[in-house]
Amino acid sequence: MADINEFFTNYIKTESLFLDKAVLQSNYIPGEIQHREEQIKHVAKIVAPGLRLERPSNVFIYGKTGTGKTLTVKHTLTSMQEVAKQQGIPLRVVYVNCKLKRIADTEYRLIAELAKHFGKPLPPTGLPTDEIYSAFYKAIDREKQIIILILDEIDQLVRKIGDEILYNLTRINTDLKNAQVAIVGISNDLIFSNNLDPRVKSSLAEEEVVFPPYNALQLQQILLSRSKIAFRESVIQEGVIQKCAAYAAREHGDARRALELLRVAGEVAERSESKQITIMHIDEAEDKIERDKIVEVVQTQTKQFHIILHAILLLATKRKNVFTGDVYDVYRAVCTHSGQRPLTQRRVSDIIAEMDMLGIINAKVISKGRFGRMREISIGLSESLLPQIRDIIARELELSGPAADEPIQEAISQEKLEVFAKDDTKDSTKDDINTSTISSSALSSDAMSDDSIVGATLHVMEESHNEDGDIDTENNSNTIIGDLDVASERITTSNSTEDTAEDPSFEEDSNTGESRKNR
Repeated sequence: MADINEFFTNYIKTESLFLDKAVLQSNYIPGEIQHREEQIKHVAKIVAPGLRLERPSNVFIYGKTGTGKTLTVKHTLTSMQEVAKQQGIPLRVVYVNCKLKRIADTEYRLIAELAKHFGKPLPPTGLPTDEIYSAFYKAIDREKQIIILILDEIDQLVRKIGDEILYNLTRINTDLKNAQVAIVGISNDLIFSNNLDPRVKSSLAEEEVVFPPYNALQLQQILLSRSKIAFRESVIQEGVIQKCAAYAAREHGDARRALELLRVAGEVAERSESKQITIMHIDEAEDKIERDKIVEVVQTQTKQFHIILHAILLLATKRKNVFTGDVYDVYRAVCTHSGQRPLTQRRVSDIIAEMDMLGIINAKVISKGRFGRMREISIGLSESLLPQIRDIIARELELSGPAADEPIQEAISQEKLEVFAKDDTKDSTKDDINTSTISSSALSSDAMSDDSIVGATLHVMEESHNEDGDIDTENNSNTIIGDLDVASERITTSNSTEDTAEDPSFEEDSNTGESRKNR
């Protein structure tokens, strides 16, 4: 204890490398925003009618992460609010980060959060949806005012709860007598609006502003101006600013990443008791940020994303080559035993592509000759990160404890395991499934509770899948056995199985997930 007390005492006495670390934080709004003059003017012209008590057009702001979208919008609307206050104009600006789970993970919570900004607290759950909308409308319509609602990370909102809420918000003015509402949507996804309902898109994207990435020189200038406020004089070694800018320029001109890199490098230097921030500290900071970034990305994803990643990780421990079709089969089994309704194969394929883009996995399209193309999946995470990622998934999917094991044990009956064992004997080159090893011990929380699902759902893989994961049954003497619940009904019979994968007269039943013939 004495040693710890001495450490803290010495820490207080030691002069920090930083003068104002907050200047390097992502939520810091500088007095002057560099290299975004054109975008500031564009946004200002769109929202300016609000100062005349006219409803501004809804506007959509696009641009990759760290291109100054949120900073520009906040800076512009803060200035607008100051002018409105000076002139006695009733103008309100409300900012909501749609990425935050407890604020915007359901339609109910988002409307309740908005109502709270206007002095109408609502319970977090329990009321009918139309009732919370009614309470929100009454709260904002008490007086004549212009309300500008900023929905940051709006694409995350739609991914979680759909675009119906955007339709409701864009139609809000038809139910108001006094107030008028304009929406500013901010998104990192440049093609996000293409997937919206046409009704929503036409109402929401009345105006659009695109933010280009910063180049390396612009990033250097931003870092230099911030570093003069953030650090003591002469603590930054020559070449550090340039190295930070080069790293960030490689990441599509991400100024947020550049500032974070400089801040973390300063922290690394302090912890190593260095008197200067060196290029070596930049490299260490880059490694640390990359690890933290992946963890944050995984933590903020949806439950379906976690189930798919869980299926991939389970498969990767069992076989060298993992394909999208394999993932979908195991994913469906995990959904069944976690009480989740499975997504379509196409949607799962889209999420796998998203994981590839995020660097969580590597998905490589390979050719299988006459069987077409498919995506081969490998884990893109470092070995040191995997335990932390598995812990996140286990926590999000509640995979630990006896209660999680019961449905899996119930599904993996001895009878069904025998089906797989018999099918496996047809070809000695296929993956072995040893029924004696799948026991209650294999279902322990240490084994992630679902390890046995993989053993029971792994296919006898000579079949091929196309790049979207669709099953090719042209040569199906060993038909793939997919979901555990229908395993006993899908025992291989011969080449007589009718091919429905490419037959347009078949479609997937949205309730059962099974194929049925169109009449």
